[in-house]
Amino acid sequence: MLLTTTSPTQLPAIASEIIAFAADTRIFLFYGEMGAGKTTLIKSLCESLGTTETVTSPTFSIVNEYIGESHKIYHFDFYRLKTQTEALDMGYEEYFYSDAYCFIEWPEKIPDLLPLHYVNIRIHVTGHSSRDIIIEKI
Repeated sequence: MLLTTTSPTQLPAIASEIIAFAADTRIFLFYGEMGAGKTTLIKSLCESLGTTETVTSPTFSIVNEYIGESHKIYHFDFYRLKTQTEALDMGYEEYFYSDAYCFIEWPEKIPDLLPLHYVNIRIHVTGHSSRDIIIEKI
């Protein structure tokens, strides 16, 4: 599925489409260059899932936890990981296999730890405020 946005005001509708497309899949991998809008899209996804908490980037904490209407939400930013062992040490399995929503930025840092099934989201910058968002279920 390809979604195109020309303004951040379109993100709530896009987030709803992504959640509907994912159906029962709870793991989401986000790919895109620095500043592409991964965290901004995740913020809209969290709001779509009913969180009322302020969603921020977990760049330094690696994982942030939020409460949605019916599920927990974990937001990961693996950018600062030097090895996959660091994800093992933090107990990533407890998060990934908890039936919570897991939004994972920089999944390329943990290629051997990814689950078999997930929603892959690639964000391509096409202009100052425009993005192509490619979504596929794996």
